[in-house]
Amino acid sequence: MSFTPDPDGLQRLWTPYRMAYIKGDEPDPGCPFCRIGAPGGDDELLVARGETVYAVLNRFPYNPGHLMVIPYRHEADVVALTDAEANELMAMTRKAVEVIRAVSSPDAFNVGLNLGSVAGGSLSGHLHQHVVPRWEGDANFMTVTAGVKTLPQLLAQTRDLLAEAWNA
Repeated sequence: MSFTPDPDGLQRLWTPYRMAYIKGDEPDPGCPFCRIGAPGGDDELLVARGETVYAVLNRFPYNPGHLMVIPYRHEADVVALTDAEANELMAMTRKAVEVIRAVSSPDAFNVGLNLGSVAGGSLSGHLHQHVVPRWEGDANFMTVTAGVKTLPQLLAQTRDLLAEAWNA
């Protein structure tokens, strides 16, 4: 058996479960952040709720503990947030950094917003601030040589640790 690489030299990782999202064929179409934030919404990955924003783990994390702080209100632009939303967004982001530090002792963080799809926002219609813990060497040989990200903890375990520490 011979292996012939694709002309672009990239390996392929097949993720057929994403096609429903791409085509909009999800059982409950619409904004997933609005569904999660709604009263009685999906709280499987929910870490904490505030008055105007909530924190939820990223379903496709860059690293363990990667979460997002999201306004309940469906809004794309940070400039359009109310003062209450903007203040709580930052307060909850600060709390997220504090909690992740206590639980996981990362060496650093990436914190930020991708405003618009061209800026990298895959769900750019609903503003969300990423909080990504980083460790020295977290882009290891698997990521560099194989193009594979290893995550040493299940999302449910990460969620339980963060939610427990958040409320402590």
